[in-house]
Amino acid sequence: MTGLPTDVDVAILGGGVAGLTLALQLHKQRPGTRIAVLERQNHPVPETTHKVGESTVEIAGYYLRQVLGLQEHLRTEQLDKFGLRVFFSNEGNDDITRRVELGHSVRPPGAVGTYQLDRGRLENALGRILVDGGVDFLSGVKVEAVELEPESDHHRITVRDADAVAGEIRAKWIVDGTGRSGLLKRKLGLAKKVGHRANAVWFRIAHPIDIDLWSDDPDWRGRVVEGRRELSTNHLMGPGYWVWLIRLGSGGISIGIVTDADVHPFGEMNTFDRAMQWLTEHEPQCARMIDEHRDKLQDFRIMRDYAYSSEQVFSGDRWCLAGEAGVFLDPFYSPGLDLIAISNGLIADLVGRSLDGEDVEELAAIHNTVFFLLTDGWLTIYENQYPLMGNARVMTCKVVWDTAVYWAVPGLLFFQDKWRVLADHPGLLMNLARFGTTSKEVQRFFREWGAVDEASPDQAQFTRFYDFDFMPRLHIGMTADLGETDLQERFDENVRFIDQLSGQMIATVLAEFEADTGNHAKQDQAQRWRKDEILMSLVGVYEAEHPANPVDDHWITLRPTVETGTGDSR
Repeated sequence: MTGLPTDVDVAILGGGVAGLTLALQLHKQRPGTRIAVLERQNHPVPETTHKVGESTVEIAGYYLRQVLGLQEHLRTEQLDKFGLRVFFSNEGNDDITRRVELGHSVRPPGAVGTYQLDRGRLENALGRILVDGGVDFLSGVKVEAVELEPESDHHRITVRDADAVAGEIRAKWIVDGTGRSGLLKRKLGLAKKVGHRANAVWFRIAHPIDIDLWSDDPDWRGRVVEGRRELSTNHLMGPGYWVWLIRLGSGGISIGIVTDADVHPFGEMNTFDRAMQWLTEHEPQCARMIDEHRDKLQDFRIMRDYAYSSEQVFSGDRWCLAGEAGVFLDPFYSPGLDLIAISNGLIADLVGRSLDGEDVEELAAIHNTVFFLLTDGWLTIYENQYPLMGNARVMTCKVVWDTAVYWAVPGLLFFQDKWRVLADHPGLLMNLARFGTTSKEVQRFFREWGAVDEASPDQAQFTRFYDFDFMPRLHIGMTADLGETDLQERFDENVRFIDQLSGQMIATVLAEFEADTGNHAKQDQAQRWRKDEILMSLVGVYEAEHPANPVDDHWITLRPTVETGTGDSR
């Protein structure tokens, strides 16, 4: 096979976004490393390559921009994202102005910038950069077999090109980036089921459907002072489901339906026509807007029971699983590229140390522990939580809490480049592990709250992330230039503050339940909460911290705030 390298340091199986970004990160960190990327699909790929993961959040944005140096590509070829935006169901979902809205009113600072990605554009750009940098990027080749030989200096990979010509590559390290097919995961029997069951279908329309044009109501349009709603990752949300609308730089829009498998049967939406019927029933205004341009349908894809994990992703025997070849959680909150960014950093650390002659067997075990500490905790955000999406108040509080946690904990650690060295910082690691337990209990609290409380905020209400003083502080705080001591102090403060927020929410809802003496379900639930040691310990943190560090409870009660035109609360 002409041009096939025979010996490399790292062979990356799969040239999707996980494999390509890892190759670029390795190349930038160790320019002399011999890297081969083996991709089955021919490159360049069509711009309309339709893959889940078009929206990024802060960790992925920083990774693409700062770690990989893709600022110019992001600026000129992709779209700046205007944050997360949620519309909750109301009155048949026929008028978007009647729906409770959560989102930004002004653009967040560029230092925490995020993007809406045309994945084809990104992958083609990454391919060009790698080839220009001397990396062997071989497209149109199929990996036929992988022989792991940890006792030898090299593993062996058999590949075949489009003309059925076979060849062999010897590689010191093999990284599986083959996505959901999980070549190495299947070979090694590492597949692991999770408790989250949900399905997704999605399609693209070659027309820029603009959600701001769904109403000409001047008050509704005036809520957004700076920026455009269409550049948000827009979520239309109802009981057991959410629908995404993501604008793309190529001029079209990605639309997806994500549902709890036990609430909305997959057979109701697994073709485009069925998906449109489902939308007509649950999101009629959205369905009408799509129907006007259905002749511009570009593609349609499905993913059934999409969440999964793995028993192991990193090995001292010189193999790793990257991206969706290892773990996939859920598209809500757009964590896919975040997990790739964190995983790639751990892989690059392992590979680099090994190629420098270090024994990384123990480090691989540590990195596995750290990665699953993250993903197992992240999974609790989704497990059994989709029914809450029909409760505007509970879900608004959950989105605010989840977002604050994301900025305060994993976001801070990534921006400060600490995920790969957590083992060297026992204070950070211990607090992270303790917080994982707290998070699991708070997610249970959300479920129990939503199960008996049907109260809803003002149906015309607009809640802005920056209405709450702690949100911009945590958001911008990720970018601070912190030394080791300052970081430990900041992380401890953040975890303590999240405990305080949690305790404030529990105390506020508990008081409401106990005051509703005629509601037996609330009374019974309140009694159970009173007996819960972990929840009451969080209330204790709140009561201890509140006098010196008071936080307004309107993020929980959702009392309307005064519109100032700046996104501030007065």
